[in-house]
Amino acid sequence: MTTSTLTPPRKSPARSTAHNRLLVVFIATIASTGGLLFGFDTGVISGAIPYFQQRFQLGNDWIELITTAGLLGAVAGALSCGRIADVIGRRRVILAAALVFSIGAIWSGMAPDARSLVAARFFLGIAIGVSSFTVPLYISEISPARTRGTLVSLFQLLITIGIMVSYFSDSAFALPEGAPGYVECWRPMFYVGVIPALIMFTGMMFLPETPRWLMSKGREEECRSVLMKVEDPVLISGVMANMKEEIALDREDNVRWSEIFRPWLRAPLIIAVGIMFVQQFTGINTIIYYSPKIFLMAGFDGARSAILASLSVGVVNVLFTVLSLFLVDRIGRRRLYVTGVSGMVVALVALSSCFVLQAELGHAVRQITIALVWIYCAFFSMSLGPLGWLIISEVFPLKVRGIGTSIGSLSCWLFNGVVAFTFFKIVRALTFQGTDIVVRGENLGNPAGAFALYALVGVAGLLWGYFYIPETRGRSLEHIEEHWRDGKSPRQL
Repeated sequence: MTTSTLTPPRKSPARSTAHNRLLVVFIATIASTGGLLFGFDTGVISGAIPYFQQRFQLGNDWIELITTAGLLGAVAGALSCGRIADVIGRRRVILAAALVFSIGAIWSGMAPDARSLVAARFFLGIAIGVSSFTVPLYISEISPARTRGTLVSLFQLLITIGIMVSYFSDSAFALPEGAPGYVECWRPMFYVGVIPALIMFTGMMFLPETPRWLMSKGREEECRSVLMKVEDPVLISGVMANMKEEIALDREDNVRWSEIFRPWLRAPLIIAVGIMFVQQFTGINTIIYYSPKIFLMAGFDGARSAILASLSVGVVNVLFTVLSLFLVDRIGRRRLYVTGVSGMVVALVALSSCFVLQAELGHAVRQITIALVWIYCAFFSMSLGPLGWLIISEVFPLKVRGIGTSIGSLSCWLFNGVVAFTFFKIVRALTFQGTDIVVRGENLGNPAGAFALYALVGVAGLLWGYFYIPETRGRSLEHIEEHWRDGKSPRQL
């Protein structure tokens, strides 16, 4: 005798699909907290710099070194975790990154001297490098093709939110010059970083591993179970069949690190490295790391007022990253890239001109500078910001996706480190005669030449992007791999 109560009622396909979509968004949002860590660490240093610079009596060369230490740590993290993520899974690597970040945040806040701060920032940077590569990879592999662009872009949104939160946090702890505890107020700025790390660790404890990684390890039933939660039910059989076919091809090719340099993967490798070059060498992180110093050059009075001015930059970043979520899967990657980089070039040229004409502009230079920084950040946040992490998570086949994405992330941090370490050096080298800016007796040079140089990189990036930015909107990861195997160019995708 059978009883109907043994078989639970089935959800209708429409209700099941709606439930799956909500769950995918929830999973992607929790995983994207890695972007919050990334953004917080990126932004918190800018508010802390004026205070620990005075506390330890440091010059700008030391400031560049402390800032770059975190980026070198990120390089080490990105370089080391690609193969590890392929072996033990994306989820476990993200959990480990959260723990490392927590320790690094506490260590940074407790640093007794500049050398200890360098070491702490390097250690913390390892977690940032790991999460910057693993989180977009995790989201891209667990997301349906139709919404993958939007969901991976959540990572960039959380980066900008993290930057904004760090600015607000910095301003909350920042003290006016001469106030009790003035030179120690930077320490709690770093301690706050423990909070997003704990949020990510706790959330990831409840999330599944990606179906593509599970299938690559022969855990087919677990793969199906995850897909039942995140994919359209009518597509599951086809998705699994595509995964099996892709994995079979990968195993035939006998995966090694050298695989990433095979001729048929040359295009995605150039794309991953190239887009990160353009993203970083158009100068975005000079604004993020050194915005208080730049605003001091523009005539703002004191560290606290410069930090408060930076708050608006964080808000603009968030607003236009939200806009990118609606655009990336609607107008496509190529159009968004061209629009964003073009706007950045115009803003950089105008910003350079503003500092050249600083004497003629007088007090108006402050308002003009901050407006141009808003425009520059707006175009970056709607284009290069999310596109860099999205595209490197899409263009590599499964068997080398961990390695390939790691190389893209590694490139980002290497280029970021070069930009951070050379900004003040470039400012001094390219200061036009007679335009030096002196703040409290210190000759800071003039950033006009540096911004002009970043604009030239943007122009070169537009030419490169015409040939190498692929249109991956709506394409499955398996279709993209087939495109490279057929020897077709990025523009043909």
